[in-house]
Amino acid sequence: MTENNSTEDSGLQETFLSHLFELRDRVIKSALAIIAVFVCLVYWAPDIFHLFAQPLLEALPAGGKMIVTDVTGSFFVPMKVTMLVAFLIALPVVMYQLWAFIAPGLYLHERKLILPLVVSSYTLFIAGMAFAYFLVFPTVFKFMASYNAPLGAEMSTDIDNYLSFAMTTFLAFGITFEVPVVVVVLVRMGMVPLAKLKEIRPYVIVGAFVISAVVTPPDVLSQLLLAVPMTLLYELGLLVARFYVPKPSEEDAADQSTSTPT
Repeated sequence: MTENNSTEDSGLQETFLSHLFELRDRVIKSALAIIAVFVCLVYWAPDIFHLFAQPLLEALPAGGKMIVTDVTGSFFVPMKVTMLVAFLIALPVVMYQLWAFIAPGLYLHERKLILPLVVSSYTLFIAGMAFAYFLVFPTVFKFMASYNAPLGAEMSTDIDNYLSFAMTTFLAFGITFEVPVVVVVLVRMGMVPLAKLKEIRPYVIVGAFVISAVVTPPDVLSQLLLAVPMTLLYELGLLVARFYVPKPSEEDAADQSTSTPT
């Protein structure tokens, strides 16, 4: 009996170590993919930062400019922006490595769901960042710049502060655009019934405005530009989730067919 227990423990330990080594290898591959893209882009880091700052530069009045208050800011800020772009470009590789790691432990019907979710998550995250860059940034910056003229204040922004603001906004809108994916997953996995999600719609709308008030600048325009899309995306998620409502009989059959030993 003791020998059997020790054999089982050693087997579990070997399995854990093998998974740990596999995870390490996939993390290394993901990091190498990001570094490879970064190395290819680093020569154009100043141009990438200029494109990154274009919405603010266009909103600055005559004589307005971006400034550097840190000695190393003019070097490290463009490098950070370039690393962000490299991460976004290499993100499909990172997602594939994550998928390859978790796929063996999933049922067949779960594997069929993961690939569309990964693709849609990536697409929606990029769409959220694009929405922030092309619509939110120009609107907010022009709105803020209009307040400086009556005050007689000159609008000059530190590039490091701009990077922090842009990163926060990108992250907020990127995550916001993932709302349909979250709704579909909750319904497809049977965690929350679709009827319940429809029932809590008023609370979601209130929550959207609360979240937008926390993560956006303290002006009504920015809050509306985040809260309204979040609400609309929730409605889109409810619409799409209608096609992913699980059928218990089909799920049980799929689970049995994948878990039955051969």
